[in-house]
Amino acid sequence: MIFPSESKQYYTPAPQYQTKAAYFSMEFAIDQCLKIYSGGLGYLAGSHMRSAFDLKQNMVGVGILWKYGYYDQVRSADNNMEVLYQEKSYSFLEDTGLLVPVYINKHQVYVKPYILKPDQFGTCPMIFLSTDIPENDFLARTITHKLYDGDTAARIAQMIVLGIGGAKAIEALGSVADIYHMNEAHALPMAFHLLGKYKDKEEVKKRVVFTTHTPEKAGNEEHNIYLLDKMGYFGNLTLDEVRMMTEITDDSFSLSLGALRLAKVANGVSQLHGVVSREMWGDFPNICNIYAITNAQNHKYWADHAMQVALYTGEDESLKWRKMHLRKRLIDLVADQTGKYFDKDAIIIVWARRFAEYKRADLIKRDIARFNALISRSKRKVQIIWAGKPYPGDHNAISVFNHLVQSSKGIPNLAVVTGYELNLSALLKKGSDVWLNTPRRPREASGTSGMTAAMNGSINFSIDDGWIPEYAQHGVNSFVMPAADPLSPIDEQDNFDCNNLFNILENEILPLYYDHPEKWFKMMKRNMIDVVKGFESGRMAHEYYELYAYGNGTNKFEKPEAYYPYEGKPYISDGIGSLRMHGQAPTPPASKTGGKNTTGKVTKKESTGTPRSQATPSERLLQAAGVPTADVPEGFIIAPAKRRED
Repeated sequence: MIFPSESKQYYTPAPQYQTKAAYFSMEFAIDQCLKIYSGGLGYLAGSHMRSAFDLKQNMVGVGILWKYGYYDQVRSADNNMEVLYQEKSYSFLEDTGLLVPVYINKHQVYVKPYILKPDQFGTCPMIFLSTDIPENDFLARTITHKLYDGDTAARIAQMIVLGIGGAKAIEALGSVADIYHMNEAHALPMAFHLLGKYKDKEEVKKRVVFTTHTPEKAGNEEHNIYLLDKMGYFGNLTLDEVRMMTEITDDSFSLSLGALRLAKVANGVSQLHGVVSREMWGDFPNICNIYAITNAQNHKYWADHAMQVALYTGEDESLKWRKMHLRKRLIDLVADQTGKYFDKDAIIIVWARRFAEYKRADLIKRDIARFNALISRSKRKVQIIWAGKPYPGDHNAISVFNHLVQSSKGIPNLAVVTGYELNLSALLKKGSDVWLNTPRRPREASGTSGMTAAMNGSINFSIDDGWIPEYAQHGVNSFVMPAADPLSPIDEQDNFDCNNLFNILENEILPLYYDHPEKWFKMMKRNMIDVVKGFESGRMAHEYYELYAYGNGTNKFEKPEAYYPYEGKPYISDGIGSLRMHGQAPTPPASKTGGKNTTGKVTKKESTGTPRSQATPSERLLQAAGVPTADVPEGFIIAPAKRRED
């Protein structure tokens, strides 16, 4: 028995979360030691599983136990990046003793499910699938070796294992899910397994939901339909049945389009991405509704506990000391990897995420004269760290990474660090002052690294894309670069964005940091408070469970109720109003007159706040921390949960 409601060894689901949901994802970032993730998709899925546990939802996660993980990022003799595939083993997973058969390329392959119990890392129960077992031949064993294998046939086999193998594993464990949630379209074979089981498309659609994570072509895979059929991707269905069910008659089969036609409801991962997704797929008939549930991250896991306590108790000196301590740890790591010892009193800017062309890790170097002047200054010194993992087959991205490595040699205030996984990601966010994000708008679907950076006092400096339009108040809790017109030539976009990056950095960020440290500190605190209000994954997990994916799919595009997980009291969000599209500059910070917002930008509902004599203890703590209670949702309670400290 795998679902919490069926197993006394787990937990009793909360009354509002009785629906049994199975969440399928190709990767999960659960813990540093469980190396089965590559980047943002896995980080998001990991936080979702943690919040499912926090809220006691009746959910099970389904993924693959990658023997060699994504890859280990190491250095060559000249410090360029190299890819290392190193065997991993995990003694903390429970062997179910079961074998589940799937058919790949007309050969029977056995899939072994392992269980990750909730008490190990604080997640809902999870199933991890492996074909690397003695019952399989060598080729079958390699299916679950490398996450996102570059071989097309291997990728298809991995999706069959996740989708069909995962659904069969749940059944073999004596369970039946009410809802099958595909986190990206990798698990689509699961829907064909259900079609073979129920023989009715409408019955399947009642049970299947879909989250699309990217507008990028590489993230919306297409494969030759005859190859998919030959490999067993469609289970027991004939090709004619597949074409009839999906209405895809081309030889090229779009996984995302198939998912949109077999799911009862789908969602993008930010309000802007919801708009982009509806525009992207809107001309295709008979797809399900596409809503938007903005991504979020688990505060209990990501936020530094000592910083949170100091913030919420108004202990400013303790908060400053803790931030300086975390900065020192980051400086020590940079010194250990590169031999460069950063200045503890100078600003630290970090660009860290998956290396992809549209994310533009090197945008700040586009104007090389201005960049050289920036990093050569003695007054208002700038220190920059880059980190992130390119896809191992993306040689252009690896070339950018290596260019940054080589061009930063001999420059003491520039560093490129390797090993961008959970631990390094957390340290970069806790130790940095500014979190730089430079994608081409609107190609960043969400960008959750900025959320966890904000939780740790690193101020976002970002293109106005992904989740940023829902959160950012320029000069109040973040700095926002107005994005270029996405219809203009790429060179024009890059020049426009690079110019804005330097203008804001030179004229706003550096003067504020160096000349007005108390104002910077106040902004840092506001940043830490604001991000939790709307971007904690308890809110996201609740929205999925009750309001979108696990409901009846009749919701419109309004922003739903949100839950703060430590209290469980709902508050109503106004949403984000009109989304900024097509290069329109972000609205400047609001100027309030008589309690009214005069900029026209939709913000949280305004109020005059609560007199201190009538304030709750939590409100008094917020007031002591310098955060206006008018900006805090009703029912917000200060109760940082216990967590492991670094």
